[in-house]
Amino acid sequence: MIRIFSPSVADAANTNAQNLTVKEIVSRLSPQEFHVTMIAIHGPLDPRLAARPNTCFLRWRAHGNTLHTLLHTLIRVPDIYFYPRETRIEDGFLFFRRVLKLQTALVTHVVMCLEGYEPSRTLVRTIREADAVAGVSRRVTEILSQKYAIVGRTIYDGVDTRFFHCRNRPASQIDCQELTVLYAGSFQRRKRVDLVIQEAAKWPAVNFRLAGCGAELEMCRTLAAKLGCTNVWFLGHVSSEQLGREMRAADVFLFPSILEGHPQVLGQAAASGLPAIAMRVYRPDYVVDGVSGFLCNSDAEVSERLGTLLQSAELRQSMSVAASKHSRRFDWDVIVREWETVFEEVMARRSGP
Repeated sequence: MIRIFSPSVADAANTNAQNLTVKEIVSRLSPQEFHVTMIAIHGPLDPRLAARPNTCFLRWRAHGNTLHTLLHTLIRVPDIYFYPRETRIEDGFLFFRRVLKLQTALVTHVVMCLEGYEPSRTLVRTIREADAVAGVSRRVTEILSQKYAIVGRTIYDGVDTRFFHCRNRPASQIDCQELTVLYAGSFQRRKRVDLVIQEAAKWPAVNFRLAGCGAELEMCRTLAAKLGCTNVWFLGHVSSEQLGREMRAADVFLFPSILEGHPQVLGQAAASGLPAIAMRVYRPDYVVDGVSGFLCNSDAEVSERLGTLLQSAELRQSMSVAASKHSRRFDWDVIVREWETVFEEVMARRSGP
């Protein structure tokens, strides 16, 4: 049995994208082949993980979590350290792995584009010292090769079809309904939610629904009030189940962020049959430009493409069908088999001939 440790949170309510990814992977790993340890902070665990045999949880404490976690990995040395983050836990683990010559394999998944972005020293170490590295998109994998001379592979984040699936709407309903544009994500400067609000001011008859929280939220509320946008709704934090309902009820997904790796919301939108407008700069594979949505080079193009979609029910319908079909390549069961292959390969290399 392969013993895996991941510093990822197993709490049911935790919707951080990386934690969601690891929860999906672990829930599908064979419990007869893989023993997994994760972090539990507060509240109930993801029920799939709580019921999974050969799964342990390190309980988060009020203090001393870095030391507590490191001691666990030194006392019960895992075969694989999976999905490292950028924290002091990783710094400590990499130090002890080198000094004590631990045989633990490091498997890193790079989820940021690393272009126009200065990675932390810890992230660079988890890339350079890894036994296996995967990029979350073809573009990320390409940059890993260019910047670090690493021959990695691309392993996508999948889509949880329990929450994100397509609702078929007859074309007759699509043409006459009140239109809705949806944004979902954190309210950070790089996400450029203010651009969504500026578009809402141009389309007063269209509903703009914004899901998420963050440092820029109050600024966005102020901007909406200043522009007189009575068609903008701030939904706050929503669960995966709620977001799935929002996506099935929307007509266009607008995501103008300029710094990403491979944002899962674009995959979730595709699985929900929702045409997406995003930026081309990080080359998201979740969107097929001109087929399932649009990838834009400028803010002016974002505005133009949004207008095109809002004014054409036929185009929205064809892109909805294409998005749903495209999303099938991101099936979690297929993706987890790819991770199992990685785990088996690094273990074989560590074991030697």
